[in-house]
Amino acid sequence: MVQVINPFALEVNSTSASVTEGVSLLPCCLEDCVLSCFWGCGVQALQTALQSHQLELRFNTAELFQEALGSSCRHHQTFNVQKEEREEYFTQMPPALEVTDFGLLPRDRYPLVAVLTLAHPETRDNYNIASSVTVIHVPDDKYRLSTRILFQYLLTAHGTLYDLKPLFMSADNSNLSGSSEPSRTQGAELQPESSGEKGEESDSEGEWPDIQGRDCVVCQNASINRVLLPCRHACVCDGCVCRFQHCPICRAFVFESFALANRPAHNDDEDEEDFTD
Repeated sequence: MVQVINPFALEVNSTSASVTEGVSLLPCCLEDCVLSCFWGCGVQALQTALQSHQLELRFNTAELFQEALGSSCRHHQTFNVQKEEREEYFTQMPPALEVTDFGLLPRDRYPLVAVLTLAHPETRDNYNIASSVTVIHVPDDKYRLSTRILFQYLLTAHGTLYDLKPLFMSADNSNLSGSSEPSRTQGAELQPESSGEKGEESDSEGEWPDIQGRDCVVCQNASINRVLLPCRHACVCDGCVCRFQHCPICRAFVFESFALANRPAHNDDEDEEDFTD
Protein backbone atom coordinates (compact mmCIF):
# COMPACT_ATOMS: atom_id res chain seq x y z
CA MET A 1 0.00 0.00 0.00
CA VAL A 2 1.38 3.39 -1.03
CA GLN A 3 1.14 6.25 1.46
CA VAL A 4 1.16 9.66 -0.20
CA ILE A 5 2.65 12.49 1.86
CA ASN A 6 1.11 15.87 1.15
CA PRO A 7 3.36 18.64 2.50
CA PHE A 8 0.70 21.32 2.02
CA ALA A 9 -2.34 22.34 4.05
CA LEU A 10 -4.41 25.50 3.73
CA GLU A 11 -7.35 26.83 5.73
CA VAL A 12 -9.48 29.86 4.89
CA ASN A 13 -10.73 32.25 7.56
CA SER A 14 -14.19 33.21 6.34
CA THR A 15 -14.84 35.80 9.07
CA SER A 16 -15.58 39.20 7.50
CA ALA A 17 -13.89 38.18 4.27
CA SER A 18 -14.70 40.03 1.06
CA VAL A 19 -13.01 41.26 -2.10
CA THR A 20 -12.73 44.79 -0.72
CA GLU A 21 -11.87 43.82 2.88
CA GLY A 22 -9.53 40.95 2.04
CA VAL A 23 -9.23 37.42 3.43
CA SER A 24 -6.92 35.60 5.85
CA LEU A 25 -5.30 32.32 4.83
CA LEU A 26 -3.74 29.84 7.26
CA PRO A 27 -1.15 27.55 5.64
CA CYS A 28 0.55 24.76 7.56
CA CYS A 29 3.33 23.02 5.64
CA LEU A 30 5.84 20.30 6.42
CA GLU A 31 8.60 22.33 4.70
CA ASP A 32 9.31 25.98 3.97
CA CYS A 33 6.85 27.04 1.28
CA VAL A 34 5.79 29.96 -0.88
CA LEU A 35 2.14 31.07 -0.77
CA SER A 36 1.10 32.83 -3.98
CA CYS A 37 -2.28 34.62 -4.08
CA PHE A 38 -3.81 35.47 -7.46
CA TRP A 39 -6.82 37.81 -7.25
CA GLY A 40 -9.23 37.82 -10.19
CA CYS A 41 -7.47 34.91 -11.87
CA GLY A 42 -8.83 34.05 -15.32
CA VAL A 43 -10.67 30.72 -15.44
CA GLN A 44 -9.22 29.84 -18.83
CA ALA A 45 -5.69 30.79 -17.75
CA LEU A 46 -5.85 28.50 -14.73
CA GLN A 47 -7.21 25.57 -16.72
CA THR A 48 -4.55 26.09 -19.40
CA ALA A 49 -1.84 26.05 -16.73
CA LEU A 50 -3.20 22.83 -15.22
CA GLN A 51 -3.32 21.20 -18.65
CA SER A 52 0.25 22.33 -19.35
CA HIS A 53 1.38 20.69 -16.12
CA GLN A 54 -0.08 17.39 -17.28
CA LEU A 55 1.31 17.60 -20.80
CA GLU A 56 4.84 18.97 -20.50
CA LEU A 57 5.60 21.63 -17.88
CA ARG A 58 5.93 20.88 -14.19
CA PHE A 59 4.50 23.71 -12.11
CA ASN A 60 6.57 23.21 -8.96
CA THR A 61 7.76 26.77 -8.26
CA ALA A 62 6.08 30.07 -7.47
CA GLU A 63 7.83 31.66 -10.44
CA LEU A 64 6.29 29.21 -12.92
CA PHE A 65 2.80 29.86 -11.59
CA GLN A 66 3.34 33.62 -11.67
CA GLU A 67 4.51 33.39 -15.28
CA ALA A 68 1.44 31.32 -16.23
CA LEU A 69 -1.21 33.19 -14.24
CA GLY A 70 0.23 36.63 -13.49
CA SER A 71 -0.87 38.35 -16.70
CA SER A 72 -4.44 37.04 -16.33
CA CYS A 73 -5.02 38.15 -12.74
CA ARG A 74 -5.85 41.55 -11.30
CA HIS A 75 -3.42 41.38 -8.39
CA HIS A 76 -0.69 39.05 -7.15
CA GLN A 77 0.84 38.66 -3.69
CA THR A 78 3.53 36.29 -2.43
CA PHE A 79 4.32 35.20 1.13
CA ASN A 80 7.15 33.08 2.52
CA VAL A 81 5.76 30.41 4.86
CA GLN A 82 8.04 28.83 7.44
CA LYS A 83 8.05 25.10 8.12
CA GLU A 84 5.17 23.96 10.42
CA GLU A 85 4.33 27.59 11.18
CA ARG A 86 0.74 28.38 12.22
CA GLU A 87 0.41 32.00 11.13
CA GLU A 88 -2.36 33.69 9.19
CA TYR A 89 -1.49 35.65 6.07
CA PHE A 90 -3.75 38.50 5.03
CA THR A 91 -4.25 39.13 1.33
CA GLN A 92 -6.33 41.90 -0.23
CA MET A 93 -7.05 43.63 -3.50
CA PRO A 94 -5.36 47.07 -3.37
CA PRO A 95 -8.01 49.79 -2.90
CA ALA A 96 -6.28 51.83 -5.62
CA LEU A 97 -7.43 49.27 -8.20
CA GLU A 98 -11.08 50.05 -7.30
CA VAL A 99 -12.17 46.44 -7.89
CA THR A 100 -15.35 45.67 -5.93
CA ASP A 101 -16.62 42.64 -7.86
CA PHE A 102 -15.74 40.18 -10.63
CA GLY A 103 -18.96 40.49 -12.63
CA LEU A 104 -22.19 38.53 -12.86
CA LEU A 105 -22.50 34.75 -13.20
CA PRO A 106 -21.24 32.86 -15.11
CA ARG A 107 -17.87 34.46 -14.52
CA ASP A 108 -14.62 34.28 -16.45
CA ARG A 109 -12.53 34.97 -13.34
CA TYR A 110 -12.08 33.26 -10.00
CA PRO A 111 -12.02 35.69 -7.05
CA LEU A 112 -8.92 34.12 -5.51
CA VAL A 113 -6.51 31.31 -6.38
CA ALA A 114 -4.00 30.35 -3.67
CA VAL A 115 -0.97 28.29 -4.69
CA LEU A 116 1.47 26.57 -2.33
CA THR A 117 4.87 25.44 -3.61
CA LEU A 118 8.02 24.20 -1.87
CA ALA A 119 10.51 27.01 -1.32
CA HIS A 120 13.79 25.10 -1.60
CA PRO A 121 14.94 22.89 -4.51
CA GLU A 122 16.54 20.36 -2.17
CA THR A 123 13.19 19.50 -0.58
CA ARG A 124 11.25 19.02 -3.84
CA ASP A 125 12.79 15.60 -4.48
CA ASN A 126 11.45 14.36 -1.12
CA TYR A 127 7.76 14.67 -2.06
CA ASN A 128 5.64 13.35 -4.88
CA ILE A 129 3.22 16.27 -4.40
CA ALA A 130 4.84 19.30 -6.05
CA SER A 131 2.23 22.01 -5.46
CA SER A 132 -1.26 22.71 -4.17
CA VAL A 133 -3.80 24.89 -6.00
CA THR A 134 -6.87 26.14 -4.11
CA VAL A 135 -9.67 28.05 -5.83
CA ILE A 136 -11.54 30.22 -3.31
CA HIS A 137 -14.80 32.12 -3.60
CA VAL A 138 -14.71 35.47 -1.82
CA PRO A 139 -17.91 37.57 -1.51
CA ASP A 140 -18.15 40.80 -3.50
CA ASP A 141 -20.76 43.42 -4.41
CA LYS A 142 -22.34 41.23 -7.10
CA TYR A 143 -22.23 37.79 -5.45
CA ARG A 144 -22.59 37.54 -1.66
CA LEU A 145 -22.11 33.78 -1.31
CA SER A 146 -19.99 33.17 1.79
CA THR A 147 -16.26 32.52 1.54
CA ARG A 148 -15.47 28.89 0.73
CA ILE A 149 -13.15 26.58 -1.16
CA LEU A 150 -14.56 25.81 -4.61
CA PHE A 151 -11.91 23.45 -5.95
CA GLN A 152 -8.60 22.13 -4.72
CA TYR A 153 -5.94 20.38 -6.78
CA LEU A 154 -2.69 18.58 -5.96
CA LEU A 155 -0.04 18.56 -8.70
CA THR A 156 2.56 15.80 -8.62
CA ALA A 157 6.18 15.91 -9.72
CA HIS A 158 5.35 13.42 -12.51
CA GLY A 159 2.66 15.54 -14.13
CA THR A 160 -0.42 13.99 -12.55
CA LEU A 161 -3.25 16.26 -11.41
CA TYR A 162 -5.47 15.20 -8.51
CA ASP A 163 -8.79 16.83 -7.74
CA LEU A 164 -9.79 16.62 -4.06
CA LYS A 165 -13.23 15.05 -3.80
CA PRO A 166 -15.79 14.13 -1.08
CA LEU A 167 -14.88 11.41 1.41
CA PHE A 168 -16.86 8.82 3.31
CA MET A 169 -16.30 9.45 7.01
CA SER A 170 -16.90 6.93 9.77
CA ALA A 171 -19.71 7.70 12.21
CA ASP A 172 -19.24 10.16 15.05
CA ASN A 173 -18.37 8.87 18.50
CA SER A 174 -21.37 7.86 20.58
CA ASN A 175 -20.79 10.78 22.92
CA LEU A 176 -21.03 13.17 19.99
CA SER A 177 -23.78 11.61 17.94
CA GLY A 178 -26.63 9.25 18.66
CA SER A 179 -26.29 7.50 15.32
CA SER A 180 -24.00 4.57 14.76
CA GLU A 181 -24.47 4.47 10.98
CA PRO A 182 -21.61 5.57 8.71
CA SER A 183 -22.17 9.09 7.45
CA ARG A 184 -21.08 10.73 4.21
CA THR A 185 -19.46 14.09 4.63
CA GLN A 186 -17.19 16.35 2.64
CA GLY A 187 -13.45 15.95 2.66
CA ALA A 188 -10.57 15.22 0.34
CA GLU A 189 -9.99 12.40 -2.10
CA LEU A 190 -7.11 12.09 -4.51
CA GLN A 191 -8.82 11.58 -7.84
CA PRO A 192 -7.19 12.04 -11.25
CA GLU A 193 -8.56 15.18 -12.91
CA SER A 194 -8.88 15.88 -16.61
CA SER A 195 -8.73 19.63 -15.91
CA GLY A 196 -11.82 20.44 -17.92
CA GLU A 197 -12.95 24.05 -17.53
CA LYS A 198 -14.85 24.86 -14.37
CA GLY A 199 -16.74 28.06 -13.74
CA GLU A 200 -18.01 29.62 -10.54
CA GLU A 201 -21.72 28.93 -11.06
CA SER A 202 -22.35 26.49 -8.21
CA ASP A 203 -22.90 27.35 -4.54
CA SER A 204 -23.23 23.72 -3.45
CA GLU A 205 -19.56 22.83 -3.12
CA GLY A 206 -18.77 20.86 0.02
CA GLU A 207 -16.98 22.06 3.11
CA TRP A 208 -13.87 20.38 4.52
CA PRO A 209 -14.74 17.82 7.17
CA ASP A 210 -14.53 18.45 10.87
CA ILE A 211 -12.71 15.33 12.03
CA GLN A 212 -12.12 16.53 15.57
CA GLY A 213 -13.51 14.02 18.07
CA ARG A 214 -13.65 11.12 15.61
CA ASP A 215 -11.65 8.11 16.81
CA CYS A 216 -9.93 5.47 14.70
CA VAL A 217 -12.26 2.49 14.17
CA VAL A 218 -9.35 0.08 14.71
CA CYS A 219 -7.66 1.21 17.94
CA GLN A 220 -10.44 3.53 19.20
CA ASN A 221 -7.70 5.67 20.70
CA ALA A 222 -6.14 8.07 18.19
CA SER A 223 -7.94 10.53 15.93
CA ILE A 224 -8.84 9.67 12.35
CA ASN A 225 -6.28 11.06 9.93
CA ARG A 226 -5.93 8.66 6.97
CA VAL A 227 -8.03 8.35 3.82
CA LEU A 228 -8.07 4.92 2.16
CA LEU A 229 -8.16 4.63 -1.61
CA PRO A 230 -9.94 3.75 -3.77
CA CYS A 231 -12.93 3.30 -1.41
CA ARG A 232 -12.48 6.82 0.11
CA HIS A 233 -13.23 5.78 3.69
CA ALA A 234 -11.62 8.04 6.30
CA CYS A 235 -11.72 5.83 9.35
CA VAL A 236 -8.22 5.09 10.71
CA CYS A 237 -5.35 6.88 12.40
CA ASP A 238 -1.76 7.24 11.21
CA GLY A 239 -0.60 4.39 13.44
CA CYS A 240 -3.13 1.80 12.28
CA VAL A 241 -3.14 2.49 8.54
CA CYS A 242 -0.15 0.18 7.87
CA ARG A 243 -1.59 -2.76 9.84
CA PHE A 244 -4.07 -4.07 7.28
CA GLN A 245 -4.65 -4.50 3.54
CA HIS A 246 -8.44 -4.19 3.48
CA CYS A 247 -10.65 -1.31 4.53
CA PRO A 248 -12.17 -2.03 7.97
CA ILE A 249 -15.47 -0.47 6.83
CA CYS A 250 -16.17 -2.02 3.41
CA ARG A 251 -13.38 -4.68 3.16
CA ALA A 252 -12.19 -3.25 -0.19
CA PHE A 253 -8.50 -3.75 -0.94
CA VAL A 254 -6.47 -0.66 -0.03
CA PHE A 255 -4.04 0.47 -2.72
CA GLU A 256 -2.87 3.70 -1.09
CA SER A 257 -3.73 6.28 1.55
CA PHE A 258 -3.06 9.91 2.38
CA ALA A 259 -3.30 12.14 5.43
CA LEU A 260 -6.14 14.55 6.11
CA ALA A 261 -3.88 16.79 8.20
CA ASN A 262 -0.16 17.14 8.74
CA ARG A 263 0.56 15.65 12.17
CA PRO A 264 3.61 14.33 14.03
CA ALA A 265 4.49 10.75 13.19
CA HIS A 266 2.82 8.07 15.29
CA ASN A 267 5.11 6.17 17.65
CA ASP A 268 4.39 2.47 17.32
CA ASP A 269 6.35 1.75 20.51
CA GLU A 270 3.59 3.37 22.53
CA ASP A 271 0.95 0.93 21.27
CA GLU A 272 -0.33 -1.44 23.92
CA GLU A 273 -1.96 -3.88 21.50
CA ASP A 274 -1.13 -5.16 18.05
CA PHE A 275 -4.09 -5.00 15.67
CA THR A 276 -3.93 -7.09 12.53
CA ASP A 277 -6.26 -7.72 9.65
